[in-house]
Amino acid sequence: MSKLIFDPEILPILSVASEEPLPHVRLTPDHLKQRFAQAPLWTPEIQMEESLFKDLSFRPASVLIPLVLRESGLTVLLTQRATSLNHHAGQISFPGGRFETSDVNPIETALRETEEEIGLSRKHIDILGNLPEYKTGTGYLVTPVVSLVHPPFDLITDPAEVAAVFEVPLAYLMNGQHHQRRVFQMPDGSGQRSFYAMPYEQHFIWGATAGMLRNLFHFLRA
Repeated sequence: MSKLIFDPEILPILSVASEEPLPHVRLTPDHLKQRFAQAPLWTPEIQMEESLFKDLSFRPASVLIPLVLRESGLTVLLTQRATSLNHHAGQISFPGGRFETSDVNPIETALRETEEEIGLSRKHIDILGNLPEYKTGTGYLVTPVVSLVHPPFDLITDPAEVAAVFEVPLAYLMNGQHHQRRVFQMPDGSGQRSFYAMPYEQHFIWGATAGMLRNLFHFLRA
């Protein structure tokens, strides 16, 4: 699926999650390190996206979920993809991409792709751990790699891949009341499908990116 068949920003809101915001103590670097070192029992939320294309052969990929240590609290670094891309053009995403044979593991894929896309050196990055794999409608089996990022750092974006880079407070995204469920009708008459959206200021975070953030939310509140 190279082009969207709908505009996600104008679709109706089916529901808004009712969970309370995560307390500040759960959004600190020390708590995050402890949580990934001793992961609790929890259940990832199954997303609808993978059910849209059941016959796909999924290819391995990784994204980095960069949590930047700012004085005001952790932020999530996100990118807006270039409009010329074949997949997810113009959408909000984490830095990342396809697994290459030279990558020794999913973490290496995430670090390499992050350096290539936005120029963030791995010397600034501390890996915390992985979230469960996420299947996308474009045929990727994505490993989300969660990390802490230590400023100051310089970014040099690849204009062929990335149009912009911005940060969102982690506390905003870890508030269930900011998690919308939107719905669209399948053009082939097979029914309706839903997806998560987390609008923030002028940015519309949705789809796989929002789905992975939703699972991070579940992981941290477990």
